[in-house]
Amino acid sequence: MLSIKKYAAIDIGSNAVRLLISNIIEEKGKPVRFKKSSLVRVPIRLGADVFLKNTISSKNIGRLQDTILAFKLLMKSHNVVRYKACATSAMREANNQKEVVNAIYKVSKIEIDIINGEEEATIIAATDLREFIEKGKTYLYVDVGGGSTEFTVIDNGVQKASKSFKIGTVRLLNNLVKNNIWVELEQWIKGNIKAYEKIEVIGSGGNINKIFKMSDKAFGEPLTYFYLSSLYHKLGSYTYEERITEMDLNQDRADVIIPATRIYLSAMKWSGAKHLYVPKIGLSDGIIKSIYNNTVSSKTL
Repeated sequence: MLSIKKYAAIDIGSNAVRLLISNIIEEKGKPVRFKKSSLVRVPIRLGADVFLKNTISSKNIGRLQDTILAFKLLMKSHNVVRYKACATSAMREANNQKEVVNAIYKVSKIEIDIINGEEEATIIAATDLREFIEKGKTYLYVDVGGGSTEFTVIDNGVQKASKSFKIGTVRLLNNLVKNNIWVELEQWIKGNIKAYEKIEVIGSGGNINKIFKMSDKAFGEPLTYFYLSSLYHKLGSYTYEERITEMDLNQDRADVIIPATRIYLSAMKWSGAKHLYVPKIGLSDGIIKSIYNNTVSSKTL
């Protein structure tokens, strides 16, 4: 007996808004399979509003309304049966967050849940991450966003520590991360990995996925510290325009990719890791899994 249902996840981030639609394939006697059906990304940089002015502009509220309404229509076209919409760093810091959530609901009837950093890390941990973790090894999982980055220490398959830091690509672009936050992060990483001999880093987020694609590595192969460091200097040697024309980066990726690389390099340096693995998972994948496992609330269309 084969059963196929479609679930959807909406991720309203600081740099972009995403819709992931996945097939949930259940077959008697076999493990459930989660197969991505559609992924749509719209670069609405909410963090540029919030981290500078503490509020989301009327222009971007309008863009969000249009985007979420479009997502709803796509979900209906795909016959999605359940969905969850989450907003992260930018929305939770916006003074007008309630106004934005109400404005979105007014045009689309889509309810937005604003989640904190710890909830974000927990949902991400519900992904297929464990399929990439080898028993007996210790990992530092780093999920870089526009407004914050979530760090999780995993030893022998067990989560040992997790924390969200307000160090994100959009904040860094706008020089909004003070040195004391970097110091706090360094101390947190070193303090939480000191009991372990060897650390590997696992990276998630749109920027590291793009970097991995640029590396031409086979899926499952790690990126090295040397490669990331060389790429970081190469990216910095190009102008914004050259990163678009010469390196074939989208305009909303060509600026944030540099601070993202800096965050991953810092995590590798402070943990002593020589390799970074890229499983290509993130918050949207975690939302889908969490809906299926009934560990988060979800809605029907």
